[in-house]
Amino acid sequence: MSAPLAFITGASSGIGQALAARFHLAGYRLALVARRGAELQAWVQSQGYASDRCGVYAADVRDIASITSAGRACIAAQGVPDVVIANAGISVGVDTAELDDLDVIRATYETNNLGMAATFQPFVGAMRERRSGTLVGIASVAGIRGLPGHAAYSSSKAAVISYCESLRGECRPFNVKVVTIAPGYIATPLTRDNRYSMPFLMQPAVFADRAFDAIVAGTSYRVIPWQMGVVAKLLRVLPNALFDAVLAGRPRKHRQGQ
Repeated sequence: MSAPLAFITGASSGIGQALAARFHLAGYRLALVARRGAELQAWVQSQGYASDRCGVYAADVRDIASITSAGRACIAAQGVPDVVIANAGISVGVDTAELDDLDVIRATYETNNLGMAATFQPFVGAMRERRSGTLVGIASVAGIRGLPGHAAYSSSKAAVISYCESLRGECRPFNVKVVTIAPGYIATPLTRDNRYSMPFLMQPAVFADRAFDAIVAGTSYRVIPWQMGVVAKLLRVLPNALFDAVLAGRPRKHRQGQ
């Protein structure tokens, strides 16, 4: 019997790369996806991953034809994955008063939302027919409440949480699990240049360990680290006036080009 297979997008850096390393350590075969295919292939080779245990697919999740083609290629070459992790995402500050930022908002939704659905699409039917599998959506604590300057990212991650909740109900009758992981602040290229404090900042490898445990357990929703889970629960119930006061004057995330 062959080893289980994990399909992971956004695997060329950050959380995706850390998850790839963690699943490989656990004995999984890998199907790794990134826009920067050459860079991803170089990393795979640097890790010494055997070619028969790790497939690399260059695809852009914003391009439906590209990412769904990568999914079908994975099935043809490696079989239907046991775990699919839609991790690829972007985070850029926006100001709705700026016309150019509407394109940033579009790109964020296309990547974080449509890209997630397109990542899952090739596998949902096959997993339902097989009556097993796990689909994992990487959300964010930023999706709990809308953060100033983070309108695109916060709203896209709120949509991820709701989308995965809907998909979970659709897949449950077929014994297919849907897991939502909401990271707090993780030390990745997405957070490197943030101009504000990042409480409970976690290293990617530590995050990947905890995410792996939640995914294997089939946990429906998990905030990592747990301290940010407490913060998230408080944010949910904080009155608007108090929430606005807490965030007043908080530095905003860099806009594109800043």
